[in-house]
Amino acid sequence: MSKNIYTEFQIKELEKNPNIINASERSISYNPEFKTKAIKAYKKGKSPSQIFIEHGFNLEIIGKEQPKRCLQRWRDTFEKFGEDGFLTERRGKGSTGRLSSKPQTVEDQLRKAEARIQFLEAENGLPKKAGRVRKAGGEKEIILSAAEKFYLIEKTIRTYQLKKAVSYLCKLAGVSRSGYYDWLKASPIRELREEQDDLDIELIKTIFLSKKEKVGALQIKMIMENDYSAVMNHKKIRRLMAKYSLFAKIRRANPYRKVAKATKEHLTCPNLLNREFKQKEPGKILLTDITYLYYGKGQKTYLSCVKDAATKEIVTYHLSTSLDMNIVYETLNKLRQAVNYEFHPSAILHSDQGFHYTHPLFQNKVMELGLTQSMSRKGNCWDNAPMESFFCHFKDLAEYKTCTNLTDVREEVDRVIEEYNVCRYQWGLKKMAPVQYRDHLLAV
Repeated sequence: MSKNIYTEFQIKELEKNPNIINASERSISYNPEFKTKAIKAYKKGKSPSQIFIEHGFNLEIIGKEQPKRCLQRWRDTFEKFGEDGFLTERRGKGSTGRLSSKPQTVEDQLRKAEARIQFLEAENGLPKKAGRVRKAGGEKEIILSAAEKFYLIEKTIRTYQLKKAVSYLCKLAGVSRSGYYDWLKASPIRELREEQDDLDIELIKTIFLSKKEKVGALQIKMIMENDYSAVMNHKKIRRLMAKYSLFAKIRRANPYRKVAKATKEHLTCPNLLNREFKQKEPGKILLTDITYLYYGKGQKTYLSCVKDAATKEIVTYHLSTSLDMNIVYETLNKLRQAVNYEFHPSAILHSDQGFHYTHPLFQNKVMELGLTQSMSRKGNCWDNAPMESFFCHFKDLAEYKTCTNLTDVREEVDRVIEEYNVCRYQWGLKKMAPVQYRDHLLAV
């Protein structure tokens, strides 16, 4: 390999010479026939520089010392192997540039076998989570990344004091030798990153634990920005959470859940909302529904809520131990008080086709408040999706199952809904909490 670094123009000039096979920034591959001619001319007394000049080489480009270095190397090869040595010469990174004449000894074979065994033992001892599992031929297989293989090679060499085994282990692991050395050189950078990760995860962990392990990367990012004045990319947060095993306790879909059937279809109302949940006017679209909460030793209570579709704020709610009509009547009374007896002139109250909302008395009360009633299609929970979504989030956040009496359940409901309205920042609300977003829309 030449000590010079050739420019693109110089490479093109070199490749015009028929005695050169190819050229790159750091090396020149010479034609074996030229090597043979050069050696014969050199033995007759010609100087290396004269030989190269006679064959069309520009010493200003290749360097004045290059002919001498080449002739010395070619002479050794020619004396050992003759002209055939130039035809079978090994070149490339990690090569000596000469034909290898040394046969593999028994000691070399034993050394490689030992290195292989020790590498495979280290690979088997690697935690399974370090690899990615896929199905191959019906069986699970651990696939290691290049960085994980480099780590195993380094560990094997360091633990067993294996010398001159880098090339063999890299070949065994299916990675490049240069890549391994690049990985070693980057060790200080990795250490700095590890130190930074250890610092960054502390704030993430603080938020994660304060929210009882029920928030994900996007929630944590918004809490950081609003409550801690800290900025961090949500992809980095997600990476760190996975790295340090911070997994949110999320809900799981219940495949056996059934949508309640309406009992009085002749009193249902048309679906005026038609899933147009994204409103820009607070108070225009109000969504309502009822869910059940189990606490204590199998005791049950019911939560009725009204949600503003524009701001996602829970405008009002009522907790009851009974599922009779009073639960929705009380909800309407609290709703009227929450809006200070002033509804949006085009306000719509949207619900499913449950028997509470199809009841004639309830519909009359809705009309008296000046609200237009809308209902989801029969058996289609997606038509009231934001309300269903809130109940799912609520059950993730609330610790009502640990409560032993109704008073504790009521306090927990108050706490969670207050936190949801005031402190739960949402990506779809420009990273604001529902109350903040309501004030924002009103200001606009």
